[in-house]
Amino acid sequence: MQEYIYHMVPKEMIGDKLIPLNALGKISPYLYEKYTKKYFDHPERPKLLKKQIPKLNCLWNDVLHFIPLHPYYVYEALTSLGIKTKEEQQFLKIPIERLTNNTNAIYLYTKEKYKGPAEEIEEDEIKLLNIETYKELKEIPSASIEYYKIENEKGNRIGLFPYIPHLLSLGEVEINDVEIVSWNHFK
Repeated sequence: MQEYIYHMVPKEMIGDKLIPLNALGKISPYLYEKYTKKYFDHPERPKLLKKQIPKLNCLWNDVLHFIPLHPYYVYEALTSLGIKTKEEQQFLKIPIERLTNNTNAIYLYTKEKYKGPAEEIEEDEIKLLNIETYKELKEIPSASIEYYKIENEKGNRIGLFPYIPHLLSLGEVEINDVEIVSWNHFK
C-alpha cells in the first residue's frame, strides 16, 4: 500500500520543489520574509529559527516539515470540538518515496517532552527514518485533541499540529505532479 506525507499547500512558490525555509532565503528574500512572519506571533517562537535538530545536525528551518497523517484527522478533531476552521485548507499528498534522496527523521513531539519553542529538542525525540518501513498514522494523538479542547476553552489561538509527530526532511522534494487534497474530505 502506498504511504504518504502531507504538507500545507504554500500560498506562493518558486518552481516545482519544496525547499527548506533557510534555503528559500538565499533564492527569494521576499518569500523567506513572508514565511518567517509566523515565527514572530509569540515571544518564544522566534527562537525556533535557531533551534537545533539532534541527529540531523541542522536548524529547524533547514528541513522541510510534514505531518504523517491525513489532514482530515486534524480537521475532524477541530470541528468536532466546535472550533472554527478554514473549510478548504489544501495539502500536498506526497508519496513517501519522494524523500528517498533526503535524510529523514521523525520528531516525536510528545506532550511529556515538549517544553516550548525556545527549549532544545531532546535527542530521543528524534528518530532517523527508513522510508521503506514508514507507515502513516491513522488517528490523531489524544494529547492533540486535549490541547485543542483546553486552548479553545481558554479562547487562545490554536496551533494546528501540536503533539502530532512531524516528519523532518533534510533536502528538497519534487511536487510537480502530486495530488492536492482538502482537509475537509478524506480520500
